[in-house]
Amino acid sequence: MAFSHYFVGIPGKKCGAIIFTAEELSNCRDIATMQLCANKLDKKDFFGKSDPFLVFYRSNEDGTFTICHKTEVIKNTLNPVWQPFTIPVRALCNGDYDRTVKVDVYDWDRDGSHDFIGEFTTSYRELSRGQNQFNVYEVLNPKKKGKKKKYINSGTVSTATMSFSLTQLNFTVAIDFTASNGNPSQPTSLHYMSPYQMNAYAMALKAVGEIIQDYDSDKLFPAYGFGAKLPPDGKISHAFPLSGDNENPNCVGIEGVLEAYFQSLRTVQLYGPTNFAPVINKVANCAAEITDGSQYFVLLMITDGVISDMVQTKEAVVNAASLPLSIIIVGVGPAEFDAMEELDGDEVRVSSRGRFAERDIVQFVPFRDYIDRSGNQVLSMARLAKDVLAEIPDQLLSFMKSGGVEPRPALSSSPLPELHRHI
Repeated sequence: MAFSHYFVGIPGKKCGAIIFTAEELSNCRDIATMQLCANKLDKKDFFGKSDPFLVFYRSNEDGTFTICHKTEVIKNTLNPVWQPFTIPVRALCNGDYDRTVKVDVYDWDRDGSHDFIGEFTTSYRELSRGQNQFNVYEVLNPKKKGKKKKYINSGTVSTATMSFSLTQLNFTVAIDFTASNGNPSQPTSLHYMSPYQMNAYAMALKAVGEIIQDYDSDKLFPAYGFGAKLPPDGKISHAFPLSGDNENPNCVGIEGVLEAYFQSLRTVQLYGPTNFAPVINKVANCAAEITDGSQYFVLLMITDGVISDMVQTKEAVVNAASLPLSIIIVGVGPAEFDAMEELDGDEVRVSSRGRFAERDIVQFVPFRDYIDRSGNQVLSMARLAKDVLAEIPDQLLSFMKSGGVEPRPALSSSPLPELHRHI
């Protein structure tokens, strides 16, 4: 889809136009890691060899090309080996494995007038085959080819390594059962169980959960509550399973989580305080057992108020920042959420006892910002899900990089797997 915007200037004179092109993004969340090398590239520098770099272009639906990646420059060589780089497959080909990927080879010049060495085309499917005799590409310069009868090529580029990340997502839910939410039997309560519409907790859970469940293949979601007195002895718990089974906290699908949530409202007593650290540590302990990149954990916490154990929570976040874990916090109700903003380390990285978190792993959004004044609940919840999940791919990638996790190689003898369940 393309449309133009024309500049308005001096009457009678054309001032040019900007053409906007849009394409719907695929739901592919695969992340590819590749490394390329070249052999016998053309010599472009008078006093040396060449300083080659690669420019990758994604092909668009209208036949045009858009730059999606540039490699680093390798100085004074005709046989460069570029560093491995990681790129979302969606950025490379929008999830279409057979879509053309064009690669230009340039010789870097200090003044920016880089010399064109040549080009070749490939596809993600071809690249995924990794290092083999079929993944050697001739670098061709059309001008040279037209002028020189004996012209063969301007060198070759081959795939040194190729791998892609297949990371299983594990989704966990934690719901605030503190008394500040109000009596669930009263319409003023944030936990009110109305027969006509979902409360804020259920809406937030459904909005985020229904999107994220597509990336969790087994659809079994551990779900916990915190800040309640449990029957029969009234013991306060900050990480009790909504299923009621301490041995098995899993619920089947988001509908199963909602059912367990409503059942818990009927059986536990809302109490307090609002402690985050116990449930964060519980999920972090699970994440600590699998740090090879094969699994990544996402904890959704829905709460209404001020954190009571802020010191312990910050320590838990700092400890968890080195693990394959992201934390989404949705704040419901009219309270001020200054503490949540502090945990969301976009501006200042969370710290505890002088130690800063290795990564930003917390994303906070206030639910009230997504209440659509027109009453379009579906639209509001779609915006909420989009915003709270926006940082997950980058956070997953930052874990891979900070931990030096190498993605597992693709199997050249097998077709590419369906990746829509992986992030």
